Amino acid sequence: MSQVSRRELFPGVWLRAVHTNKFKSSYLSLTLMTPLDREQAGVNALIPSVLRRGTAVHPDMETLSAALDELYGGAIEPVVRKKGETQCLGFAASFLDDAYALRGERLLEPAAGLLGELLLKPYTQDGRFCPDYTAGEKANLIDRIRAQINDKRTYAVQRLTQEMCRYEAFGVDKLGSEESVAAVTPESLWERYQALLHTAQVEVYYCGSADPDRVAGALRSALDRLPVNENRIDPDCEVRVTAGPEPIVVEEAMDVSQGKLALGFRTGGQTCWEENFPALYLAAAVYGGTTLSKLFMNVREKLSLCYYASATLERMKGLVLVSSGIEFDKYQTAKDEILAQLEAVKRGEIEDWELEGSRRTLIGACMSTLDDQGRQEDYWLGQAAAGLEYGPEELAARLEGVTREQVAEAARRLELDTIYFLKGKEG
Repeated sequence: MSQVSRRELFPGVWLRAVHTNKFKSSYLSLTLMTPLDREQAGVNALIPSVLRRGTAVHPDMETLSAALDELYGGAIEPVVRKKGETQCLGFAASFLDDAYALRGERLLEPAAGLLGELLLKPYTQDGRFCPDYTAGEKANLIDRIRAQINDKRTYAVQRLTQEMCRYEAFGVDKLGSEESVAAVTPESLWERYQALLHTAQVEVYYCGSADPDRVAGALRSALDRLPVNENRIDPDCEVRVTAGPEPIVVEEAMDVSQGKLALGFRTGGQTCWEENFPALYLAAAVYGGTTLSKLFMNVREKLSLCYYASATLERMKGLVLVSSGIEFDKYQTAKDEILAQLEAVKRGEIEDWELEGSRRTLIGACMSTLDDQGRQEDYWLGQAAAGLEYGPEELAARLEGVTREQVAEAARRLELDTIYFLKGKEG
């Protein structure tokens, strides 16, 4: 059994420790959490990658790799994520658990020390970030931003979100824009890095066999150079309760062989903070979240209107996003059927096998989170961003009690807000 604890190391710096003997490796992550902002997202996203290039002690990738080799080939990777309207930047580290060290040596302390070094002792030139490292990582990030269009399925949902939330922080991409990244200089990057160290809420995560008190001691020592601020910014998320009077329709034409139809629904203010969240979660799954869902079984399998059709829930923002791939001339038919399936859920026309199949899939996903350190860390980071404390087991238990009528009631509050259609170029 694992034990989960959370404590404040410094003001606004929190440690979530999962004490378990289940894994042969330990997992350690450090995340700066800051509000998503159109102007700052790009420069923020650049910071972890530039920091990972070298430190004052290990000034390049080669010496950093040698330091990781001493941790039995450990790994530390830069990570940029989006949780609700919070941009999460930092590092995820994996290294051999102390219990399996060949000579009984302690690996937690040097691993925590290296993580702290990456964050707080960067390699600098003339009191700012190294121009070569900055230029190299800018080019890499711009390539990543440009490459997003290559996966048309993901791109369509991204564009739907941008249009649906164009006046909300949620519409901002976690990597920022190409223009904002291109404008970054070593000086402006250094200035933003300093601001984040002083203002961002810091979430540290550990999963492994070490005692939580020892983990806290190791991380307090590793992060002792972090500026003290009693008023670090708490993450927040704006929730719009209703959609507009008429759905927004956005069409784009590209040289594609398959159309992408994406629909965005507001949940009527239902989010992860509401008592009925498990019912909303299950409603989204019954509608389009599993291979037993109405969208998959009816729109894709039975009627063959889509190459794929699924729905995902943005639990902090209160959105359900439908993604589908269609023939260009099936736009109206597919759209009508996608909406018709939601109406069926709203009326409570849900077969026992649909309800129970979706319930078992969600509960299985909750419980399997406990078997994967990376997924478990991502779950707890989401909870930290939302200010929630329940674990995957508690969510699974709450899903057990959801009734068909509660699912239908949650679905009835969904309103269509935006339609995005990516079509081919004519002729």
